[in-house]
Amino acid sequence: MNIASVKTSYFEPWLQFNHPMVRQLAFTIASPNLLCHLPQSLAIQHNFQLHPDQIWEQHFQNYLPRLKQLDETPEPLLQFMSRLKSTRLGLRFENLLWFWLQEDQYHSYQLLGYSIQKIEGAKTLGELDFLVLNKETQQVEHWEVALKYYLGEGQLNLEQWIGLNREDTLSKKLYHFTDKQFQFSEALGFKVQQRFAVLKGQLYLPLNSAQDQSIPDWVNSTRRLGFWGTVIPNSNFYRLERHEWLCPNKQASSNTAYWWTDGLYYRNTENTQFYMFRHPFLLSLGLNSDEKMPLYK
Repeated sequence: MNIASVKTSYFEPWLQFNHPMVRQLAFTIASPNLLCHLPQSLAIQHNFQLHPDQIWEQHFQNYLPRLKQLDETPEPLLQFMSRLKSTRLGLRFENLLWFWLQEDQYHSYQLLGYSIQKIEGAKTLGELDFLVLNKETQQVEHWEVALKYYLGEGQLNLEQWIGLNREDTLSKKLYHFTDKQFQFSEALGFKVQQRFAVLKGQLYLPLNSAQDQSIPDWVNSTRRLGFWGTVIPNSNFYRLERHEWLCPNKQASSNTAYWWTDGLYYRNTENTQFYMFRHPFLLSLGLNSDEKMPLYK
């Protein structure tokens, strides 16, 4: 697959809801993983899997009646989320998933434990995000969850997807999964039989990419890709609030951007686009000042 062949129609059912938190909850459930499969170049120490897109679509369909109910009366969700004092997006995502997992009349999982610390003597070995019993397979599953936003560089190889903190890379995250987070064979007295990474968020292509540039086959093309760059586009974008990185509010949360600062910008028109702007002094990219942002048609 190359950039020119990237699709422009997506399964994004979270956009149908009105309440911002319900839209974020729907995104948490329905959105696909960033990767459709693990890269072949990844050296696996402890095996883990990614849920297929169809699993998340089915979870959404099963939960749809509840989402509609929450959209009308969001108090149970708001009360649950009010306990979260941190503004970190990853923790918000994790807590939204926790809310859904507790509502087990809508899915086949029994939540056995959340945020389980593994301690040996005075040393903390690590922590498991979720331990669940899959009642369809009768297997105990360990889930590690992450909400990530990575900017592709160069030839878009595994090592060239960089986080907003350049110490955070997709490669490091995947190796952290297999080397560290999925090292445990038991928890809370249960044998771990399956391991799943729930890795969601968004990937961003460099704005100066050639249309015939190849995209790695492990990039999930069913998740809308964004752009990133260091120049200001001529189109009408507005800056998203931090929590809107999960899902933009139904109504624009700010006016069309005039003064641009680092962050995620959104254009909600016929050609919906996300654009991650980065100040040129933060990155050495060799871009020309007259470069324009390419637009999918």
